[in-house]
Amino acid sequence: MAEQRTPQSVEEILVEWGYLTPEQRDALRDLMARTGRTADDLLLSERFVPEDQFARAKGVLLGIPYVDLRRTAIHPDAVKEISFEAARTYQFIPFAKEDNVLHVALAQPENFQALEALKFLTKKSGLSTQIHIATASAVEEALSKSLGGLHAEVATAIQEFSQEVEEAGRLEKREERDLERILEEAPATKAVAVIIRYAIEGRASDIHIEPEPDNLRIRFRVDGVLHTSLVLPLKVHSAIASRIKILSNLKIDEQRLPQDGRFSTTAGGHEYDFRVSVMPTTLGEKVALRILDKSQGALPFETLGYRGRRKDDLLAALSRPYGLFLITGPTGSGKSTTLFTALDHLNKPDVNIVTLEDPVEYHVAGVNQTQVNPDIGLAFASGLRSILRQDPDIIMVGEIRDLETAELAVHSALTGHLVLSTLHTNDAVGAVPRLLDMGVEPFLLAAILRLVGAQRLVRRICPHCRVSVPLSDETRAILAVELRDVPTVEKAEENLRTPSTLAQGQGCTECGGTGTTGRIAIVEVVPVSEEFRNAIIRRASHDELRKLATAAGYLTMRQDGILKALAGEVPLEEVLGATSED
Repeated sequence: MAEQRTPQSVEEILVEWGYLTPEQRDALRDLMARTGRTADDLLLSERFVPEDQFARAKGVLLGIPYVDLRRTAIHPDAVKEISFEAARTYQFIPFAKEDNVLHVALAQPENFQALEALKFLTKKSGLSTQIHIATASAVEEALSKSLGGLHAEVATAIQEFSQEVEEAGRLEKREERDLERILEEAPATKAVAVIIRYAIEGRASDIHIEPEPDNLRIRFRVDGVLHTSLVLPLKVHSAIASRIKILSNLKIDEQRLPQDGRFSTTAGGHEYDFRVSVMPTTLGEKVALRILDKSQGALPFETLGYRGRRKDDLLAALSRPYGLFLITGPTGSGKSTTLFTALDHLNKPDVNIVTLEDPVEYHVAGVNQTQVNPDIGLAFASGLRSILRQDPDIIMVGEIRDLETAELAVHSALTGHLVLSTLHTNDAVGAVPRLLDMGVEPFLLAAILRLVGAQRLVRRICPHCRVSVPLSDETRAILAVELRDVPTVEKAEENLRTPSTLAQGQGCTECGGTGTTGRIAIVEVVPVSEEFRNAIIRRASHDELRKLATAAGYLTMRQDGILKALAGEVPLEEVLGATSED
């Protein structure tokens, strides 16, 4: 009797089960030979067999049990063991938990990265895993329905809260105490608390709560990129917005005008500040929260992205007893963080540092910090006049927005103070024509300007999954042009002198599969030389000022970013996108 042969492929199993005819199998193999695509890819994309039959056959081949997620209850206790972000990234869903075993369904159980991520995520809880195979569409559907860790917790809170909303809606007259009772009881409080906790755990810098025609969308900004993290019923929008207003001491009944506020909370041993902005839209109030970690100390200039000569020029300008020190860039480019590091560097017992900020983002021990409040007449200009009566040595003005503030900053620098501030310009050199256009006299600006820096933030490649890839000839030619004027001293490594590789992140458990983690600034720094001062006095054009800076060894942000990309720190495409002039 001949020994029964074990099937060696999914298509063989499907033929054996009668789901695939021998003719279809031959057609499949012919298509594989002509296209170079895999059998798995073609079986599904060309619809040789239904998705569930393919998954069952693949499970038999791999020795993994099949689970029909559409007929299987997803247990909340299992779902909570894995974060929604990780489950979404690696396309798996925990669906049951028995004693110390977590049952997890994947559409691609041979995905090594997904299995490693699962192993890492369950290690700290002491769970072992039982892998099951399911169809890709069923996994996606289960992820959407179960809502992951964040969704499950918020959904429970929302369900309880919705009942109270309906109860309140049946009241003929909604008294103020009824509204307060609904807002202050657990469901609304828990919903907001869970959203905030997950944002902090996910390293988000901002939370956006946005009403849409049919639902409420909640997005987190992580490393500069917005991601939709949660979709809730639209009927809970008013309560969540009101809860945040209560926390921020804003007017609950005012829904026609923008409002700004702030509140603080503690999570994981860290104290966080939340800057809140409420803006009326045609669909209701949009709420934006900026998250600031008050426990985080000042980062070194090197960590921020200032290295080599750029750091040396920065420190030289900060060592001057008086003058104007400017950092420029668009909103969200890290200007405040750089000034915070500068203040920490300057903060000594024998100097009096006074700041005027909108808002106070970082608290610095030993520094006198004031928040502007235009509603009561405390604007940058009026506040700066008062600061000058406080006998300051160093003044930090959050932003120069108008001529009055600019003139006061210049006057303060002329009278023996070191003034630090920010401007919104596209590059460092652009700060000069911007101030002159405001109305600052050229000879005064030339006398007190010490340094102008500019920066943008780009994502940092994850060091845990970073790999090198060879450069194409086209990219190598582009880099050769960009680096042509870069001084040799900036090219310490071989790959900087003769570019041959770039780095990219493959995605791992440490970075959540994105290939990037955190951000770093790409920077340019223009120290003000005598020749540069003379050019300011004669109102030289932006292009002429830039040529003078380049002749003195100045690197553009694009060049600094390319050097960081060749050093394996940031993706080249991020640098080119952030510095594009189109």
